[in-house]
Amino acid sequence: MNKPFDTGLLWFRRDLRVTDNAALDLAVRSCRQLHCVFVFDRELLEPLPRADRRVEFIRESLCELDDRLRQLSGKSQGGLIVRHGLATQEIIGLAKSLQVQAVFAAHDYEPLAQARDARVLGQLADVGIAFHSCKDHVIFERREILTQTGTPYGVFTPYKKRWLATLDAQHLHTHDAKPSTDVLAPRPPGLQQAVPTLATLGFETTNLGALKMGSGESGGRRLFKDFFDRMDQYHETRDYPAVKGPSYLGVHLRFGTVSIRQLVATAWQRQTEGSHGAAVWLGELIWRDFYFQILANFPHVVQGAFKREYDAIQWEKGAHANTLFKAWSAGQTGYPLVDAAMAQIKQSGYMHNRLRMVAGSFLVKDLGIDWRWGEKYFATQLNDFELASNNGGWQWVSSSGCDAQPYFRIFNPISQSQRFDSEGKFIRRYLPQLAALPNKLLHAPWTATPAQLAAAGVTLGGNYPQPIVAHDAARALTLQRYAVVRK
Repeated sequence: MNKPFDTGLLWFRRDLRVTDNAALDLAVRSCRQLHCVFVFDRELLEPLPRADRRVEFIRESLCELDDRLRQLSGKSQGGLIVRHGLATQEIIGLAKSLQVQAVFAAHDYEPLAQARDARVLGQLADVGIAFHSCKDHVIFERREILTQTGTPYGVFTPYKKRWLATLDAQHLHTHDAKPSTDVLAPRPPGLQQAVPTLATLGFETTNLGALKMGSGESGGRRLFKDFFDRMDQYHETRDYPAVKGPSYLGVHLRFGTVSIRQLVATAWQRQTEGSHGAAVWLGELIWRDFYFQILANFPHVVQGAFKREYDAIQWEKGAHANTLFKAWSAGQTGYPLVDAAMAQIKQSGYMHNRLRMVAGSFLVKDLGIDWRWGEKYFATQLNDFELASNNGGWQWVSSSGCDAQPYFRIFNPISQSQRFDSEGKFIRRYLPQLAALPNKLLHAPWTATPAQLAAAGVTLGGNYPQPIVAHDAARALTLQRYAVVRK
């Protein structure tokens, strides 16, 4: 096969695997010799807390990726080049020093990443180096799924229908780079150091290991194998936070340690065999594509509401708003399901999807806080934080987004608790101070008598807070707040 480039550089970003990696496949088929690099980008790392599970997850995944690349290359000095600096500078400098003719990468869709890639493209072009990127992170991107009039979708259900009608086996084609990985080059002299430690990067060890979500391809593969055995029941179990229902693959999708094509192919096949659970889970993967195309085609959502008229809503401000937000983020609202959800995200970097809706709705529609405050907080906490999905989820609960819940639909945190954690297993796990309350009182402790509270060892205003708002009164205020949209 005639290859257009003598030497190339593959830039790993959100695709930290060798299996079914579109950019790796493209690069090995295009180059007679290929170097691989990952950059710990200082621009992204510096704002993060020093103990950040995502950085540790990336670092652990890179160790596995380094080993796999070395094995595939068949060279003792093969493997991954890892740099720590500004990505724009590191990629240009490395491309020049290695004398490559082309740099390869998978598409990245977030605005900051696209601006970074545009700078890299320009600087590479200035020195005569090509930059090739390809789709890997989604099934359909940007404007690949359009309405009959040629416009992007803003409503999910017709998008999903067109998505399913468009999908065929070619879209799920596996990119097998292994037959050509003999082109993987040894690391050059001076670049043979191992993946840096967290301490070298300026970060601390977290509780990542205790969370049992694994890292790298092997971690994603174990989780998917476990979920495969539960997939057929997904539609029945997914809404109950105390039940092992979800796939827990969010962080692996975020950093590309699993292939979205392989997940969709499995769900699609199971759906055709009659699995309702697989069909519902496939719908969740389609939501992910949907939010990516919303971000691409309606970039104003990064700063404001998809439905621009919702930007006229007057949210709580000043010291009062700050006090309410602090109580919410600390899990001190007095509503057990909300507080347990906030404890879960704080302790694990994960929050069950049902609880993301409940906690988000409570912040926006019970406390009257701007949804962007919650979006920003989740961005700092979630292991699987992804701008498109996080933004889409927060706009959904605030009714300001595409295909969002109606503004008058306001989750009742008590009835949600009674319905989805009826036995209080989830609440008791994260709020042990309430564990001795009977189920009928656990969802609303303030309804207990003083004797019942004392018997359970609960002191409202002491070891558990009084409710910071009354839901019925808050609901009435929310309807008034949203009246500007009706007008």
